[in-house]
Amino acid sequence: MDVDAKKRQVARAALELVPEGATLGIGTGSTVNLFIEALAEHPGRIRNAVSSSEASSARLRTIGIPVLELNDLPGLDLYIDGADEANPARQLIKGGGAALTREKIIAAAARRFVCIVDETKLVATLGKFPLPVEVIPMARELVARDLARRGGRPVWRAGCVTDNGNHILDVHDLRITDPVGLEAAINQVVGVVTVGLFAARPADVLLVGTSNGVQTR
Repeated sequence: MDVDAKKRQVARAALELVPEGATLGIGTGSTVNLFIEALAEHPGRIRNAVSSSEASSARLRTIGIPVLELNDLPGLDLYIDGADEANPARQLIKGGGAALTREKIIAAAARRFVCIVDETKLVATLGKFPLPVEVIPMARELVARDLARRGGRPVWRAGCVTDNGNHILDVHDLRITDPVGLEAAINQVVGVVTVGLFAARPADVLLVGTSNGVQTR
């Protein structure tokens, strides 16, 4: 089974966890796009959604799902999103699609966070995938120097501007043995909007697409 087939099966499995009439948080990325395709086959399954990116919002509107502002809601029933890496504690690296700040906000607002990945995203220790950090543009080099002092190799994702108007630094050469501690430390750096570590608030459920079917963790 190829990677796309694993992504498709895990996207369909996630749909089974969505209660009828839910207000859903929806993330960004290739696996989420397949989840949105699955939603399109079940009109009326969800009431409305809050999206982490303009791209996902456009896809949702195309299939007739109203996209609301989080500020207009008391909270979210469920958040469905993918990840670039996931460890056994369901802690994640996210931000390959440059939507990490809005994704982290939606994760904080949701009562339950279901992460959908294929088995290639599973790691014992986070850090093989470069860690995205969203930064205020004028602080990009200031933040990069701080990240370098922490042992990382920050690389500006040139040409990438987030939906919030900010830049992304991708931090290579990290072996993240304390995800919660590193998340807190980087978030305190002046000029950082947020870091793509989802460790203090990990996924509640991790659905993994494998050659032998979908595993739940």
